[in-house]
Formats: sequence, C-alpha cells, structure tokens
Amino acid sequence: MSSEIDSFGALEKSVMENMRMTYSEKVIDHFLNPRNAGEFDYAEGYAKVTGPCGDTMQICLKVKDDIITEARFMTDGCGASIACGSATTELTIRKSITEALEITQDDILNSLEGLSESEVHCALLAANTLKQAVKDYLSLRREPWKKAYRTIEPFGQVRRTDG
Repeated sequence: MSSEIDSFGALEKSVMENMRMTYSEKVIDHFLNPRNAGEFDYAEGYAKVTGPCGDTMQICLKVKDDIITEARFMTDGCGASIACGSATTELTIRKSITEALEITQDDILNSLEGLSESEVHCALLAANTLKQAVKDYLSLRREPWKKAYRTIEPFGQVRRTDG
C-alpha cells in the first residue's frame, strides 16, 4: 500500500512538473481551482458555443442595472478551456454590459499570462461565448416576453429526438 501511495505521489509530482513547463502558474491555478464553474437555474444572459476543435463552453450571466453581478461557466474541453472559462468569468463580474462586450481573446490570454499556440483558440471560444451571452441578455431586455418561453438545458444533457 505504501509503495502505491509513493508511486502516485511521484506520478503527481511528474505531472505537475510537466504542466509547469507548458503553462503559467495562473493557467494551472485556474485549471485546478476553477472559479465560477457551474450553472444557474435561470440566467439573464446565456450562451452555449461549440468551437472548431469540438470543445463546448457555456456561460450564464446574472445582471442588475446593466452590471454583471455573477457569471458561471461550464465546458467539456481541456484544461486550457477550463482555465479560459474561469478567467473569463473573473474578468466579467462587476463589469457593465458594454465593458463585457469589449473583453477579447487577448484580454483572456493576458490574464492567464498566455497559452501555447495550439491552445489560444480556447481563449477565443471563451470570448465568443461571453459575447453571445451578453447579446442574449440584450435581446431579452428588448423583448422581455421571451423570458417566459426560455429554458436552459443542463450542460451536457443530450436532447432526445426519437420521440
């Protein structure tokens, strides 16, 4: 039993050393300790976007007086996608709707102190999902009657089409 624990500890140490060669401490922290992960039963702004890599990200917003008071994300993507979703929610909370629309892929990358070239698309996915969630909020604000017809499916739920 002790040798299994020692072996696991050595493996964990090796994995962390490899992560530190590839990622900044901020990326690792957001990946291991994601902020604002989860969903709301009802959100004033909502978007679910699938990127070209196949990762899907969902962002839900709570808004009061055009200020984002809460933001949550979910993703089925890699560690970089998790870190980008987490960083995006942190960048978004306490921002006005206008300020949130201005958050870019570069803002997310800068907050994480960068990603590898093969993973920068994760920040673009997060930025695009945020923009869609804000646009959803603006749409519902213009046509509030649509709120009564809105349903948000839990992340990862598959809709059956076979009747």
